[in-house]
Amino acid sequence: MIRTILIDDESLARDVVKHYLSSFPDIEVVAECSDGFEGLKAITQHQPDFIFLDIQMPKINGFEMLELVEKHPAVIFTTAFDEYAIKAFEVNAVDYLLKPIDKARFDQAIQKLPARLNNADGSTQELLDSASLNPAQNNRVVVKKNGVIKIIAVTDIHYLEADDDYVKLSTTEGVFHKNKTMSFFEQTLDPAQFIRIHRSYIINLAQVTRIELKEKDSYIVLLKSDIWLPVSKTGYVKLKAALGL
Repeated sequence: MIRTILIDDESLARDVVKHYLSSFPDIEVVAECSDGFEGLKAITQHQPDFIFLDIQMPKINGFEMLELVEKHPAVIFTTAFDEYAIKAFEVNAVDYLLKPIDKARFDQAIQKLPARLNNADGSTQELLDSASLNPAQNNRVVVKKNGVIKIIAVTDIHYLEADDDYVKLSTTEGVFHKNKTMSFFEQTLDPAQFIRIHRSYIINLAQVTRIELKEKDSYIVLLKSDIWLPVSKTGYVKLKAALGL
């Protein structure tokens, strides 16, 4: 038996998928969820083979939910038209169904499912990397700490620090970790707001209060949170340009 979870804030959309699944008795719906918080909990509990996932949902969207999943199941996205998302799906060979969902197209997606089950984690991660380049995805960061999901506005981030396989986010409400790279954040955060001043640090320009020469060709920057951070030669050039100095 193949196990699936339906994650969609529209009950009617879930009902349509369940109705279409009646033609596939080897697929069992083990849970239904109306938002990403419920979806993450259900995936952790049931470890499904694949999920049907809407993108635009309240609280956190489908992409943000997937970022918090440790091992990705195969995904069939169910979504209203979104040009950027669909392009990301097609580039990364991840299946999607446009609402209102057509039965013939649904059957086609299910028939292609066995081939996708073997490389679910890899293809989903590639999709998330592509989707992250959408500016609409970059005004907040979703993290999980002690089992609690937290949504952080990028304006609340003071600085980011490389921390082994994670990036540490120092924010107004404390410190959080995200399983991403510094290069990822350097590429996706607004360069007019965030500057990489050192291989280990990216700062929010709004937090800068002072720049000082520490020793020859070596600078440090003081943030409003009374944190001093090192600035590399390249970082100093970028920081001066960004601040108009």
